Amino acid sequence: MDENYVRFSRLQIDRPHARVLRVIMNRPEKLNAVDGQMHRELTEIWRAIDSDPNVNAVVLTGAGKAFSAGGDLDLLDDMIADFDTRIRVWKEARDMVYNLINCNKPVVSAINGPAVGAGLALAVLADISIAGASARLIDGHTKLGVAAGDHAAIIWPLLCGMAKAKYHLLLCETLTGAQAERIGLVSLAVPDEELQERAMEIAVRLAEGAPNAIGWTKYALNNWLRAAGPIFDASLGMEFLGFSGHEAPEGAAALREKRVPKFPQSRT
Repeated sequence: MDENYVRFSRLQIDRPHARVLRVIMNRPEKLNAVDGQMHRELTEIWRAIDSDPNVNAVVLTGAGKAFSAGGDLDLLDDMIADFDTRIRVWKEARDMVYNLINCNKPVVSAINGPAVGAGLALAVLADISIAGASARLIDGHTKLGVAAGDHAAIIWPLLCGMAKAKYHLLLCETLTGAQAERIGLVSLAVPDEELQERAMEIAVRLAEGAPNAIGWTKYALNNWLRAAGPIFDASLGMEFLGFSGHEAPEGAAALREKRVPKFPQSRT
């Protein structure tokens, strides 16, 4: 891989087509859980792609059996314990969303297996999102004890409507790929065994299309998301405020111990 991408150690990057870059989240032994290094790389990669004149389209997927199982538990513990870590990850989470929105190259997500947390954010924010029929999409923020902040408020109501957005975001209800397509959360659901081939086929069509026309269309459509920027910024701020509160430690402990969380019932 050329020098633009050698610094991305948590991402496997190749060019299956002359104008298509494939980005693979590459911690298969951890179901591609996002640790601190991967979080930084998933923030920075979109600027590198945006400035690469040899890329016309991108495929984003996960290695092995998962797209991404969400935040690494050690990273969650660090965010709860340390203010400086919270601020750093907050800035990265903000930039991850805006960098993808502002990248002028179309991005196709191939959602294989579970997609949670930052992985789900990128899966859903991709310009064309393709899920395997049995993929499992879940925004688990409130189950963790923090507000659904890392992408949901900026796009879920646009994709699936406010009623469905509230149902899934407040209750952390899981969606299969087929269900996600049915409510409009993803562009397509396909049989699992066809997922990667279909994603590449669409990426090649984009890469061989008119790059300016496609890029400008993406830019114009994403003004819907830019207009929702203040909503996103508020939700992200409240998410990270939650990491300093009394609910997130219980949520993280329950996740680590694979049990139902028992949150304190007093409000602040």
